[in-house]
Amino acid sequence: MSANQTQHPATGNLLTISAPSGAGKTSLVKALIERRPSLSVTVSHTTRPIRPGEEDGVNYHFVSAEEFIVARDEDKFFEWAEVYGHFYGTSKAEVASRRNAGFDVILEIDWQGARQVKISEGASHSIFILPPSIAELEQRLMSRGQDQPQTIEKRMAEARSEMAHWREADFLVLNENFEQALDDLTAITDSLRLGLDYQARKLADTLEALTLS
Repeated sequence: MSANQTQHPATGNLLTISAPSGAGKTSLVKALIERRPSLSVTVSHTTRPIRPGEEDGVNYHFVSAEEFIVARDEDKFFEWAEVYGHFYGTSKAEVASRRNAGFDVILEIDWQGARQVKISEGASHSIFILPPSIAELEQRLMSRGQDQPQTIEKRMAEARSEMAHWREADFLVLNENFEQALDDLTAITDSLRLGLDYQARKLADTLEALTLS
């Protein structure tokens, strides 16, 4: 490759992954990142209390409601939403930094956030993860042992509301079998890197040298 055809990291793709609580989203995304180092997950800000085993700056940036509102009003969030009485938001600076470094950035957000991203960033790609059944979803929530029965009941109601928005996604993944769901997610992210928009950015110098730009 000549000096005139030096390729630079293309701006990474932007993906949103949504799912009802208990559908396995977090575990799937973690496994996906291990498979594909070109993918990166942003660490969201939240006002909810930290849970046992979580670490500030790793699982979330845990902030007070006052801190969150100040950042929101200063337009520092790429998207934000209120879920179960707590605020969640994604830093604009963090998303831009990772995409400019060539990473495909994944936002683990609910349907409200995914909709905001789609409106503000038309080139984003949305994925929705579904559980195999309502009964299985409830069983998964109960087996975690983190919530009281009344909390699980509330989460089930929220899950039904969340899943009602599946049509807004670009891709659907059924998490009945973990490995199959992981393969499906991998196929989606791989295909996006072969799409015309991404390849045009990545191969800009080559296309110019071929007089195809």
